[in-house]
This record gives sequence, C-alpha cells and structure tokens, in this order.
Amino acid sequence: MSNIEAYGYKANYFEEEIDGAVPARVTAVHRERFEIVSENGTGHAKLKPGVYYNETEQMFPTAGDFVLVVLNEHGDSQIVKTGKRKSCFVRKDPDPSAPLEQVVAANFDYVFIMSSLNNDLNYKRLDRYLALAWQSGATPVILLNKADLAQDWQEAVNETSEMAPGVDVVAISAKTGEGIDALEKYLQRGSTVVFLGSSGVGKSSLVNSLEGQTVMAVNDIREDDSKGRHTTTHRQLVMLSCGAIVIDTPGMRELGMWDAAEGVVQTFSDIEAYFEDCKFGDCSHMGEPGCAVQRALESGQISQERWDSYLKLMRENKYIEEKSEFIKGKREKGKQISKYARDIKKHGKNYRNRVY
Repeated sequence: MSNIEAYGYKANYFEEEIDGAVPARVTAVHRERFEIVSENGTGHAKLKPGVYYNETEQMFPTAGDFVLVVLNEHGDSQIVKTGKRKSCFVRKDPDPSAPLEQVVAANFDYVFIMSSLNNDLNYKRLDRYLALAWQSGATPVILLNKADLAQDWQEAVNETSEMAPGVDVVAISAKTGEGIDALEKYLQRGSTVVFLGSSGVGKSSLVNSLEGQTVMAVNDIREDDSKGRHTTTHRQLVMLSCGAIVIDTPGMRELGMWDAAEGVVQTFSDIEAYFEDCKFGDCSHMGEPGCAVQRALESGQISQERWDSYLKLMRENKYIEEKSEFIKGKREKGKQISKYARDIKKHGKNYRNRVY
C-alpha cells in the first residue's frame, strides 16, 4: 500500500472497512468524476448512486478526501464511502441556486494564503481568508509573493504580521526563488498544504518553483491593474518530489463566509482580548460607558478599519448561519413529506391519520 501511504493515508480515517473496497485519495475533482490514487496507482472514479444520492448523510468527496473505492480495472471505479476529515476548507457556495456550503479541500495540515506585493495586497480579503483558514482546523501561513519587485517588502511583512497575530508571514518570489527556503519546515514528507489566493496571484508559479520544473500552467497578474485570469480550473492535488503534497484551488473572486465564528474570533484575537476589560459583561462595544474597545479605538490601539472588518465578518457569518438553519429546516420538512407520501403509497389510506 505504498502509494496511498505516501499520500498521507492513516488507518484512522475509517472506523469500519467495507468488503472489497480499498482506501484511496481524491487528487482532483471534475464535476461528477474524480481522479484518485490507491494501492493500484492512479485512476478515475464515480460515486455509488445508492450511497450518495439516497438521502444519506454521506459526505460528498472533495480534493484531499480519503475514500473507500471498489476498483474497476476496465473503467471508472466506484466510491462507496468518504472518510472522516481532520480539516476542511468550507465557503458559501457561490452558486445562488445552491445556497449552502461548498467544501473546497480536505485533510491538510497548512493553509498557504497567497497575496502579491502590489495592489492585490488587500487586508480585508486577508481577514476573510484567515477566518476560514483558522476555522478549517489547519494552520494558516501568509505568503507575500513578488518580493523581487517590491522596494520594501519588510514593511509589508511587518504590517501584515500586526493584523494577523499568531500567523507566520513570509515574503517570497516564485520567480527568483527568494524566500522559498523558509517554506521547507511546512513541506515535510506526507504533509499536505492547501493553496488559497485570488486569480493570478502566483499559486501555480510557486508550485513550479518548489518543484524546479513546470507542473502547472501559469497566468500571472497583469501589472497595470493587478488582475489575473483563472489558471487552475479545478481543484487538484500534486505530489512534490520532496514528498509533501499540495492542493491547488481555482482563484476565488467570491469567498463567502460559512459557519466560521470560531475562525473570526481567532483572526481577531487581538480585538477580542479587549472584551474582558469592558465594564459590563454584556457590553455591545457600541457606546456603553467603560467600554475597553471604544477606548482602544479612540487611542488608536485598534484601527477603525480593522474594527469595521471584524464587525462585517461577524454580521455576515451570523446571517449565513441563520439562513443555513432555515434552509436545512425546509429540507428536513420536505423529507418528512416525501416519507409520508411513500408510506401512503405503500400501505394505503390508513396511514393518513399517522402523525409525522
């Protein structure tokens, strides 16, 4: 089983085995078809309909997931179970017709949040990435790319470190290799890193630089407006020659919050530290006497921009949580109605008087 173990597999991902099924890891997602690696090498697989489309609680796989697969040497294998996740990156599904969560990647140790040392360096966007990264259960690391073009990248590192307490911030150049050595401690054999960042920020270029050869197509940011085009078009997992594994994701223009209250708290731990010093335990920090947050805002210890970012993400997360509960309630009611209709069809009109 050397292949799957090299990809980070451990026996505790599955509480129970399934006869005839072997463990595999999802290395890429293409709509309803998955690329996998198992003890038999690489291949393709699809979900078993009776397991995943029959109102079960089975999690739909994503890049990085460990799954149990019934192998097929003459066609697509069949995924029959998704293993438990030690970490996962979740965002609000950008599709308005599917207003629920979207799991982008799973089972990683670090989140490399990439930004470019030009107009792409947006601290409000970094706040959002950090909140979801902390919520994932992995450790975030901020990479500031294009250090070779920045006149004073150390100042940007210092400013970013101030707004991201407890997070390593590394200036790098995917083009020249500057700062790349500092990433070795994260890229150990068997460890998995997920790359996050906006389009064209240099995620694919960094993977190529780490590997010393072109393994991903590159589309850099346009220097005149700092915009980029999507290079990675699907989530994919890549094994580096050093034995570390990276999960690249398409550049995401929309990164909606999803059940990330704990991540927001961790991201703004410097702000929440003031809450304990407020005069009232139920202080709303909106004008009450003795509010430590208001004092910190007035003295400049907390910037108004950072406070506004904190409030915005907390409000957005609360709205999403309430909307999610409403949608889940409607779905559960729909399941009960469907069950009621099936019972009437199966057992006759006597079931009409039963209470559901």
